[in-house]
Amino acid sequence: MLAPERRTRADVLAACVIAVLVVVAAGVIWLTGDAHGTESVRADNPAPPAQNAPAVPDSLVEAWRADSDATATPVVAGGVAVTGDGDTVTGRDGVTGEHLWHYRRDRALCGLVGAWNTAVAVYPDGRGCGQVTQLDGSTGVRQAQRSSDADDPVTLSEDGTYVLAFGDSRMEVWRSDLVRTLEYGRVDAPVNPGVQPRSGCELLSAASSSSRLAVLESCPGDAAVRLSVLNPAPKENTTPQEYGSIVLDVGGDRADAHVLAVSGERTAVYLPPSDGVPAAVVVYDGAGVESARFPAPSDVSPTTTVARTGSFVSWWTGSQVISLRATDFTPGWTVQDALGPGTQMGGRFLVPVDGALAVIDTASGAEVKRIPVARDENPLASGGRPITSTALGDTLFEQRGDQLVALRAG
Repeated sequence: MLAPERRTRADVLAACVIAVLVVVAAGVIWLTGDAHGTESVRADNPAPPAQNAPAVPDSLVEAWRADSDATATPVVAGGVAVTGDGDTVTGRDGVTGEHLWHYRRDRALCGLVGAWNTAVAVYPDGRGCGQVTQLDGSTGVRQAQRSSDADDPVTLSEDGTYVLAFGDSRMEVWRSDLVRTLEYGRVDAPVNPGVQPRSGCELLSAASSSSRLAVLESCPGDAAVRLSVLNPAPKENTTPQEYGSIVLDVGGDRADAHVLAVSGERTAVYLPPSDGVPAAVVVYDGAGVESARFPAPSDVSPTTTVARTGSFVSWWTGSQVISLRATDFTPGWTVQDALGPGTQMGGRFLVPVDGALAVIDTASGAEVKRIPVARDENPLASGGRPITSTALGDTLFEQRGDQLVALRAG
């Protein structure tokens, strides 16, 4: 019979050394890892879904406001208003502004967008704005996360199916679980060299739908800006699939052309006046072939903004809102002296104007009435950003510069 094994003093010492090393390694990982600089506080109970407002109120007054410098337009998700300020994403009760949940990192936000009833928060690291966290809108619970190479800064947008993270040299498309479906442009360490259709291009603007992604880019050797129409979810996410790519008939390498919107397989692009050709909204089909052209203002703002609203797209040009039919981008009605693209509420369309909201009948474009709204100032008079807006139930939210303002019936 074998004698029982006995631990020697050397065995005990070795075990202690191993334990200490494990503790030290865990401490280093904690101190240097992302978890050490993260604070996540969930809501006690999920927020109930908001019910659509049955009608536009006769009056609106400010109910609350909060700082939100990481959002370009109001973010609502899961029945909650979400703000992004500094390093913190906060879910708030839409009626009272009460703090329901928050998520904080030890670095400032790159951006925040609402999609799939979640808030998608993007933070920077050494590779750009590429650390992404998805937060359930009603509770603040962390869902999917991802990290990748990215530009700094990036612009975030969503089309109902995908989120687009757009920079001046690189862009990515993410689906609802934050899996990347496409990378386009600069690739630092390509797995398969040469799969990108062009290199060294500057990306100027982009928009997406569930079936098409359109990007304007300025590429070496091209006489003018180039429009490329892509599959937002090709078979291989590192290998873009182009349906068409053309150099547009506008003068200069950096003409003020802009992708306005993509709907289905159609793309609407604003082309400024050039060489005697008047400004136009040009519509391209799914292969990047021009299918229609409509007259457009020649003095469009560099901060031109588009909002998707049901059966039409509202395009803020810098001084007016032009409705574009979503099926083919045919222009409809126009609202003059607008401060932003507006939003739907209670079966009407509300456009911010100086000191008020213009209530528009969406069928005819007729102004039904004006609701007085007290604002600190006209943002455009001081060179500020346009006012963007979103409704959540019977609360109307306005993004005014770096603040989110909630308006309710007075």
